[in-house]
Amino acid sequence: MGEKFDIGFIFTFIPKLAGTLQTTLFIVAGSLLTGLIVGLLAALPRLYKVPVLQRISQLYASFFRGTPILIQLFLFYYGLPEVLKLVHLDLSRAPVLLFVILTYGLHTGAYVSETIRSAVASVDRGQVEAAYAVGMSGYQAFTRIVMPQALAIAVPVLSNVVLALLKDTSLAFSLGVMEMTGKSQSLASLTNHFVESYISLALVYLVISIVLERLLLILERRLQRYENRPSESSPRRERAGRLRQFFARERRNVRFGEEAR
Repeated sequence: MGEKFDIGFIFTFIPKLAGTLQTTLFIVAGSLLTGLIVGLLAALPRLYKVPVLQRISQLYASFFRGTPILIQLFLFYYGLPEVLKLVHLDLSRAPVLLFVILTYGLHTGAYVSETIRSAVASVDRGQVEAAYAVGMSGYQAFTRIVMPQALAIAVPVLSNVVLALLKDTSLAFSLGVMEMTGKSQSLASLTNHFVESYISLALVYLVISIVLERLLLILERRLQRYENRPSESSPRRERAGRLRQFFARERRNVRFGEEAR
């Protein structure tokens, strides 16, 4: 049984937990960067319908979205070194953080790939056809027309992915990583004040989540600033409005041309 509840320990534990915050944020940043790269690479075969790679991408997303993150951590930490021994590659001395970031990165990449695919597919195809009609290349059409709209659609979903990733890092202590949850376990065992330790941990996670949520909300509003405030006028907004009208006319011309043929 634990010691009698003492609220003073909460204020004592919070600074000690904050000392391991950099490890937690390092895991989040490394995993998010890995996830964005892997997610983009996994989304491309499904967007362009590459036969074999499309199926591999679907299997990858299904595995990492359909199995618990804790099981994935154990599989990569204990199983990957054994598999690589077959090709004479020894990872027995590799740091634990390498396996943690790799696992979280692949897990996050599965959700990022689905987000990117859905966001790009939600952009009206007629806008791309209109861009081709005025002489834009595929790269120009994607970067100037598709990507800005897809980002505005994807950011709210990616915000949830980032917050979920932050909370999932609490499982890294199961592999011996001394992040905030691992530190909380140590403080609780040393002082026998378990409730106070977990309350402190919850408060730290709550504050970090609120800060991240606010930052991502600012990014989301910035990407959607033209659509959220249509009543305000500015030269840039007027040009954007004229550009949308131009593409709408070009889209109708393309469709009329197809019907005439």
